[in-house]
Amino acid sequence: MEFEARAQLLDADDIARVIRRVAHEILERNKGRDDIALVGVRTRGVFLARRLARTIEEIEGGSVYVGELDVSLYRDDVAIRRASNVGVTQIDFDVNDKKVVIVDDVLFTGRTTRAAMDAIMDFGRPAVIQLAVLIDRGHREVPIRADYVGKNLPTSGNEKVRVSLTEIDETDMVEVGEERER
Repeated sequence: MEFEARAQLLDADDIARVIRRVAHEILERNKGRDDIALVGVRTRGVFLARRLARTIEEIEGGSVYVGELDVSLYRDDVAIRRASNVGVTQIDFDVNDKKVVIVDDVLFTGRTTRAAMDAIMDFGRPAVIQLAVLIDRGHREVPIRADYVGKNLPTSGNEKVRVSLTEIDETDMVEVGEERER
C-alpha cells in the first residue's frame, strides 16, 4: 500500500505552534509542572512528548518526567495482529500520584489510548491520566476523548492521516489522503 496525499494540513511552523499551545494548556490545567509526567505512545507520540517536555521546561524552568510506551501487548486485537514488532517501554519514574499525560500523534478509534491507559496502570496508580494528541480525527469505537488537541480533523473512515516528524521522517507535516495499492 502506498499513501497518496490529498492535502497538507499542518507544516513545521504549525506543529511548533501547536506544541507551544498544548504545553501552555497542560501547565494551566495542572497549575504548573509539578508532578507532571509525559508518556509518549510509540513511535511518533514519543517525539511529541519530548518536544512538549522541552517547551514546558522553557516556559516554567525545571524538568518534567518523560517516558515512552509501547502498547502492542495491551491492544485488544493482539491475538489477531500478533505483536511481532514489540518496541521499548521506558518509564523510569514512579507513576504513583503523578499527573500522567499520554501523548500520541493521532486519535482515531480510541483503542490505542485504552491500551496505553491499561499499560500505565501496570506501573502504578497515577493521580490522573490525561490525553494530548496532535490530531483528533473522530470515529471513536470506545468512549475516549482528548484533553488537549492540536487540531480536530473530521475525516471519512477510508481517509488516512499521516504525521511526519523530523526525528524519523526528516520533515514536520501532517497530511490527509488515502492508501492505494501500487
